[in-house]
Amino acid sequence: MSEFRSGFVAIVGRPNTGKSTLVNALVGSKIAITSPHPNTTRHAIRGIVNRPEFQGILVDTPGIHKAKTLLGHRLNAVIGESIESVDVIVMCLPADESSGSGDEFLIQEISKYPKAKKIAVVTKTDLVSKAQLAQRLVGIVNLAKNFTWDEIVPVSAMIHDQVELLAHLIGGLLPPGPEFYPKDMVSDQSAEQLICELIREAALRDVRQELPHSITVTIDEMSQREVQENDQPFYDIHATIHIERDSQRGILLGHQGERLKDIGTRARADIEHILKARVFLGLHVKVSKEWQRNPKLLEKLGFNDR
Repeated sequence: MSEFRSGFVAIVGRPNTGKSTLVNALVGSKIAITSPHPNTTRHAIRGIVNRPEFQGILVDTPGIHKAKTLLGHRLNAVIGESIESVDVIVMCLPADESSGSGDEFLIQEISKYPKAKKIAVVTKTDLVSKAQLAQRLVGIVNLAKNFTWDEIVPVSAMIHDQVELLAHLIGGLLPPGPEFYPKDMVSDQSAEQLICELIREAALRDVRQELPHSITVTIDEMSQREVQENDQPFYDIHATIHIERDSQRGILLGHQGERLKDIGTRARADIEHILKARVFLGLHVKVSKEWQRNPKLLEKLGFNDR
């Protein structure tokens, strides 16, 4: 019997390259929210891939980007911290885009960690032809200047194509080691953190271009009702959706509060699925002026100084 392997895997890439979708597919459960808006991921989220022969702890990082706010600088700092001591670095490169300065910068960054194994994952392969994919693969081979990729794997997490192959390759590159988490655990996020993210994901849908970066969510209160034996658990959750300007309140509320009601309906369905319980979800919109640029507000909203 081969030796059990375990270790940490950083998932890196530019914004909107399919990192969170890939993490969810590898873990087999929704632990990271997704949206078409860049920089949806704001924290290093750990997902746990459990297989009989290995356990991989995936760290889904925010996309590297040109920071314009204090929050942006802190998100970029998360990436550096996440790859500092991992065993494997997985870089996501979309099949339907060409590489530019953002990818070149990330290549330079990951080359600073020679001990970490490096996998290039060509994401969103369902969006291109075989000829386009072949051309993209050649370009990715040439991207690495100071190292050689240990693996280059085309993957479509959306249709689950080659996801299991990628999991097997990651497991093979991990060092021998013990299980860090119980086999049935898929993430180290608290329920409250995931609930905040699910509400934010629902709020991000169909919003205008300038609003996504201004939205963050906090839990004000979460309690479980007393229920009869054999009844399904029931939670009361009250949360605040923070925005930056008064003008954004109307966008989130919609006509006679219809948009906020839709956000609550979508989020509640996801939360009930995660908690395996019934949920009352009360949402409140609050203007926390310029919170992305305010150090005290960033701390209060859970973005610790780095």
